Amino acid sequence: MCSYNQVNGKPTCADPHLLAGVIRGQWKLNGYIVSDCDSVEVFFDDQHYTKTPEQAAAKAILAGLDLNCGSFLGQHTAAAVKKGLLKESDIDNAITNNFATLMRLGFFDGDPRKQPYGKLGPKDVCTAENQGLARDAARQGIVLLKNTAGSLPLSPAAIKTLAVIGPNANVTKTMIGNYEGIPCKYTTPLQGLTASVATKYLPGCSNVTCGNAQVKEAKKLAATADATVLLMGIDQSLERESFDRVDLRLPGQQPLLIKEVAKVAKGPVILVIMSGGGFDISFAKHNDKVTSILWVGYPGEAGGAAIADVIFGYYNPSGRLPMTWYPQSYLDKVPMTNMNMRPDPSKGYPGRTYRFYTGETIYSFGHGLSYSKFSRKIVKAPQTVSIPLDDDHVCRQSLDCNSVEAVEQLCKKSVTFDIHLRVQNKASHGGSHSVLLFVTPPSVHNSPRKHLIGFEKIYLKGKSGTLMRFKVDVCKDLSVVDELGRRKIALGQYVLHVGNFKHTFSLRI
Repeated sequence: MCSYNQVNGKPTCADPHLLAGVIRGQWKLNGYIVSDCDSVEVFFDDQHYTKTPEQAAAKAILAGLDLNCGSFLGQHTAAAVKKGLLKESDIDNAITNNFATLMRLGFFDGDPRKQPYGKLGPKDVCTAENQGLARDAARQGIVLLKNTAGSLPLSPAAIKTLAVIGPNANVTKTMIGNYEGIPCKYTTPLQGLTASVATKYLPGCSNVTCGNAQVKEAKKLAATADATVLLMGIDQSLERESFDRVDLRLPGQQPLLIKEVAKVAKGPVILVIMSGGGFDISFAKHNDKVTSILWVGYPGEAGGAAIADVIFGYYNPSGRLPMTWYPQSYLDKVPMTNMNMRPDPSKGYPGRTYRFYTGETIYSFGHGLSYSKFSRKIVKAPQTVSIPLDDDHVCRQSLDCNSVEAVEQLCKKSVTFDIHLRVQNKASHGGSHSVLLFVTPPSVHNSPRKHLIGFEKIYLKGKSGTLMRFKVDVCKDLSVVDELGRRKIALGQYVLHVGNFKHTFSLRI
């Protein structure tokens, strides 16, 4: 599916290099290419990439588009043929790709009820195995952001009453986000928690906008409970396609509710954030009375059961943040119309994403805690890596050469090396752990501060360890894109990061 945007000044749905060259050529796609809905219409009507709709239809089909999600090609392709912008054979190519895919799917093989998958229905979706998979997927996606000693996991035997407070405490559809399927059944957070302990529930706000929080009632509940779970965050009324959030704060009086409950709570206070994006929750991060924080995303139909599994320690959390959580001040420095990744200190622009951003964070990309204590150490890695260059290469003659182009001729030589790590679980209980390998390249071409080059999730029993290996490809993993969009391999000192452990090596010719 080609998208709405342009890359290097060319709409992706009108880019023959991308569609025919990369996707169908290099990637060997044996199927069809479809536009994101109305993308062809967008590059004509909104981006003004062509002067006429017929030109837009022709450019899309000639670039390699086979199917238009929308009505634009249906309205304008015939006219494009009549005007000589397209040949019928161009349309035949697109139709062939579409129908060949339908044929492989058995679309023309007769009565679908007599075909191998013709009798599948809801009963085949909502099996115990599949519902268990939904629960496990939700558990694996939960990220433990903060955990004070003695907070999580809660012991069901020690909890006589659990206060469950918040506008997302008893939600159903909120959990499945958008572009969603039909759930087999819902387990709300309240239902999941109540399955293990006695609970007392208060919504706290009438909805996630939380214009008027039930602060007094919530404080009374938390003051008498053995522990308190606050289920906050947002839903699609505040973030969805074509509807962007305008700040990074929790909405309305949610922060007030959290602070006031934490002041009087008798036991641990666990803050659970349900959302797609991140928040500036520095007020909670630095509040000692908020003892644990979980981000659960939109966890799906079994989200409530998964949240309870983590809170009560039936499951050891292992999720990592897929994006950085920024402070509110970030929005003041980064115009939403500026897509530059690299920072610009002269304009106070801090850059985008963990790769380039230079400012403070609330929680960084890849952050995530566990109930186990894992250690990571690089036990074998090269001190020097050499790139084979031809004798007449310009860098053989120059002392000022700080990078070489990652061209096909060089990269075919496949310069690789191995990184060996020892990972240990020092706790008594087992758990999964995602090992993330980052690299910081030399400071040339405004290169990234660091970038992820490998990751792997492993499970370790308590008091056990294992050896891991990452294979690093110099062209694929160490190259950077310069200011003009050319891929380069920087020469000089690199730093590998695994957790807090670092290893330095030199890349040279």
